[in-house]
Amino acid sequence: MSGPAPDWLGAARAATEDLRAVLAAAPTTVRRSLETGTRGAGGDRTLEIDAAAERAVFRQLEALHGDGVRFAAVSEERGRVDFGFDPRDPVLVVIDPLDGSRNARRGLPHHALSLAVASGSTMADVEFGFVHDFGPDEEWVARRGEGAQLDGVRLEPGMAEQRVGDRLELLGVESADPRWLRDSADALAATAHRLRAVGAIAVSLCQVAAARLDGMVTLRRCRAVDVAAGQLIVREAGGFVAFTACASALGAPLGVLEAVSPVVAARSAEGLRALARVPANDGH
Repeated sequence: MSGPAPDWLGAARAATEDLRAVLAAAPTTVRRSLETGTRGAGGDRTLEIDAAAERAVFRQLEALHGDGVRFAAVSEERGRVDFGFDPRDPVLVVIDPLDGSRNARRGLPHHALSLAVASGSTMADVEFGFVHDFGPDEEWVARRGEGAQLDGVRLEPGMAEQRVGDRLELLGVESADPRWLRDSADALAATAHRLRAVGAIAVSLCQVAAARLDGMVTLRRCRAVDVAAGQLIVREAGGFVAFTACASALGAPLGVLEAVSPVVAARSAEGLRALARVPANDGH
């Protein structure tokens, strides 16, 4: 990324404050369940809080573009939006304005703004990752090659996984449809002592980054907007990530809204190899 570095962190924090106001203005499940009557670019029905969350983020992106920053944005609701994208300096901003929107709608704690900035087209090219989890009010930030932080405190990259016997003590499971859990039960039982379903992929990845979870798996393919920021945070905190349906571990594309690959993350390479053997479901 050439030229003076844009203030991506400042923009993400400003969007966080705007989104906090959006959530405060709709404090009940009834209010948060209202739909716009449309579907987002990703195909899901759009909640009013989803649309308001996206507007909050795009206000900050428009301000950056007004200051001369050129990039393209990919977001769950709007799809790809061009802000003067320059293919010679291909900056891509990948956003899930409200990861864990079902949690947000039902008043459950973990729901987050996820924002990643990349200098290329795959997960390996992500340079900056930001996740703000509104439940515990935690800010997770990573810059490529500079480590990861939780609320401004560096996450130690040497944090080890914990095991019970030869199994990971705590494993996060996303896309936790009971049918998919049933189909993957034997592999999960061989790999994990206990399971936790957070309900927000970006947040689950952050829990691996902090070694609160020893690993995480998605039981179906996931979208770039859900994982782009979180996967960098895991890697910069010393963890390991793989997109198991891709030819290379970090080869999942950033610029598409379709679900491309399951993701697995762990605190060790050994844990990652074990989790990569957990079968995922291609159903919807």
